[in-house]
Amino acid sequence: MMSGVLGITDIWTYVLGTVAIIMLPGPNSLFVLSTAASRGVATGYRAASAVFVGDGVLMILSAAGVASLLQAYPPLFLVIKYAGAAYLGYLGLGMLRGAWQRWRTRHDPVAPRPLDAEDPTPQRSPFRRALVISLLNPKAILFFVSFFIQFVDPHYPWPALSFLLLGSIAQLISALFLTVLIFAGTFLAAQFRQRRRLAAGATTTVGALFLGFSLKLATG
Repeated sequence: MMSGVLGITDIWTYVLGTVAIIMLPGPNSLFVLSTAASRGVATGYRAASAVFVGDGVLMILSAAGVASLLQAYPPLFLVIKYAGAAYLGYLGLGMLRGAWQRWRTRHDPVAPRPLDAEDPTPQRSPFRRALVISLLNPKAILFFVSFFIQFVDPHYPWPALSFLLLGSIAQLISALFLTVLIFAGTFLAAQFRQRRRLAAGATTTVGALFLGFSLKLATG
């Protein structure tokens, strides 16, 4: 029986809860999906690796006690929340601008780039963008502040082992889910390659979703 091993109070509840939380639509998964659709599997995994790094940083901060700091000083969390909202809004507007450009050039003979959000230069760093999204993602921060730490037995003498196991489980689930999204994105790319209107519509949808995430964070 795994429950209680290495200072984890209820590992199966944690696993089920983590699966449900990771599969909820969010900016991290949406960015990885759109990056894979526009740039291919390798670039999709580059964006996914930034999500892993960002989540790893949040796990370490949570284990180090930053979760308690955010709970004790709510304005600090609000600063992170609004910074994340602003960045998602910036990305969403860029995607809508890119969609409009593709719609205007839909009859041109040049092959389209389906979900590429903006001009090619900023898109050369999907790792950096995904890392910023991950570190400023309130959904991920709340996961590590209010859910992640609840499964560590405070009386266990080696809590670092508990955090390591919990973090490894979360990263494994995230890796499996993002892998599905990456290959789904490459399938979508094949569909969009010959359909510019569909590509422009998909870019508009992704951009609108990012704006929606931004507005929800700013007003929620």
